[in-house]
Amino acid sequence: MGMMQEFKEFAVKGNVVDLAVGVIIGGAFGKIVTSFVSDIVMPPLGLAMGKVNFTDLFINLSDKPFDSLKAAKDAGAPVISYGVFINTMIDFIIIAFVIFLVIKQINRFKKEPAPAPPNTKECPHCLSAVPIKASKCAFCTSDIK
Repeated sequence: MGMMQEFKEFAVKGNVVDLAVGVIIGGAFGKIVTSFVSDIVMPPLGLAMGKVNFTDLFINLSDKPFDSLKAAKDAGAPVISYGVFINTMIDFIIIAFVIFLVIKQINRFKKEPAPAPPNTKECPHCLSAVPIKASKCAFCTSDIK
């Protein structure tokens, strides 16, 4: 019973719940970015590059010719789908840039911790560092105010 209680405490801690929410939102955000790249960014880019559909770009590694990536995959032919890879790289770059912007904004709002109060002071006679509460310098034995 002790292990179940430990697991319950672990699972309900704020950090685990926050992580779960982050993963769910991240997955949804990833789908949005993938759709943005596939449906909005790549069509005009493909049009500008001579009516190219990036998802259909592939290198056929078999002896038989195929008209499309789907036909090659349906036939079980080995292919290198570099067009899909290009889309995935653009997805990654957009997601990484958005995460960079979010982290940059979060860091902007974080308060810097106050500097720790000094725990030593300087002896006015020998300039050695002595504890704040010291009334005599340990190095030159002078009285310190």
